[in-house]
Amino acid sequence: MTERHSGSFDAIVVGGGLAGVAAAQRLATHGHRVALLEKRDRLGGSTALSGGWFALSGTAAQRRLGVDDSDDLFLSDMRETGGGYADESLLRALVDGQAHAVEAIERAEAWTDELKVSAGMTVARAHLVRIHALRAHLEAGAVAAGAVIRRGLAADRLVVDDDGVIGVEAGGEVILGSSGVVLATGGFSRSRELLELFVPHQAAAMPYGGVGNTGDGLRMAWLLGAGLADIGHVSGTYGQHADTTDDEHELLTANYLGAILVNAHGERFADESASYKVLGSAVLGQPGRVAFQVFDAVVRARSRPGVPLSDMERLEELGHLVSAPSIPALAAGLGIRPENLERTIAQYNRAVAEGDGDAFGRTGLVNGVGALTPVEKPPFYAYAAVTAMTSTFGGLRVAPDAGVRRIDGTRIAGLYAAGEVAGGFHGASYMTGTALTKALVFGVIAADSLAAADSPAAGADAAAG
Repeated sequence: MTERHSGSFDAIVVGGGLAGVAAAQRLATHGHRVALLEKRDRLGGSTALSGGWFALSGTAAQRRLGVDDSDDLFLSDMRETGGGYADESLLRALVDGQAHAVEAIERAEAWTDELKVSAGMTVARAHLVRIHALRAHLEAGAVAAGAVIRRGLAADRLVVDDDGVIGVEAGGEVILGSSGVVLATGGFSRSRELLELFVPHQAAAMPYGGVGNTGDGLRMAWLLGAGLADIGHVSGTYGQHADTTDDEHELLTANYLGAILVNAHGERFADESASYKVLGSAVLGQPGRVAFQVFDAVVRARSRPGVPLSDMERLEELGHLVSAPSIPALAAGLGIRPENLERTIAQYNRAVAEGDGDAFGRTGLVNGVGALTPVEKPPFYAYAAVTAMTSTFGGLRVAPDAGVRRIDGTRIAGLYAAGEVAGGFHGASYMTGTALTKALVFGVIAADSLAAADSPAAGADAAAG
């Protein structure tokens, strides 16, 4: 194929999710000529399928509601959730860079009033943001500042010279970026090949995430010797109905509101307050790879219409929430032996009443936080959910300035990564909202690092790193 040169820019951004548009907007706003390449016909990536939760500490919303949080506690919670495997320098950079996210959300007027405790948190830190409004605002800002957006153009390889990465080849075109390239290509949740290579025990999870997330950026950087981080810890997320489509964000975590999880035999098998990543792995080992969230009228009343992870009204509209006047009737509707489900619930209720001795060590609603309630007030409900590969939180090894590192720790000059393609942030598990926060914060950091790459000081730092 004959290569066509399509002009030269200061920077190329590959991928049009949150990290990509944040990087492009930042570069363009500061006067850099930037081209954003998106393989699909519209921008969005995994961001478009997300619930819109951001993990942030010390915010105005937290202060208004009396939530006692701090950057140190945020860092500690991420460290604990990741099992000690996450890169401490990246966690610190994420916490220190939160101001970038807060500023962007404020400019987009995308805040909502929703704030809650979710997976991996010891305090309410999950902020619901109108994610489509935020992404659209960043895209509009990038275009207004002169960024060129090319849709339907997939990058095939990185172009390098003696100084490092200088552009990409896409569809036979060579598109040059004199200062380098930001990879914001998402993960590999849609690549069965890469899932079976890296985490074969997770490959049976329901494919989800951005439709274009087939590992393009990871493959391109890998060819240049890029190192990987957290890949072996990648796991699916529990809570999605098997009939969920790409047009509907249908993910329920009623277990964080008080539900229990039972398998097809009507038996509990895990601590329901654990991370939905931990639960995702556990469910893959259950009969039929499905688990039912079982709860009563008390938990049903905790539904938050329109709020992702907690919207039971929408699930009823979709016909995915089963209800019954009694436990035996509910079991019959689920195809579970009634005596099994009755026995399981009786055992759980007894443990709640006694205050200790739960068979699976459950002490709270989510991550040990929140008072447990028995499953006893009719009507009773159940939601059948599976493990979905919504994101792959392992990826390229990066430095705190978003620069991509080789397997030996040295830098690949001119190459930066942000968002889901970048690994090292999550370790063994995942805190709700950290993926979007990471994407936005490190999209900005990658842009700033690339823009400064031609300065003598930046060059000296890169050589030393």
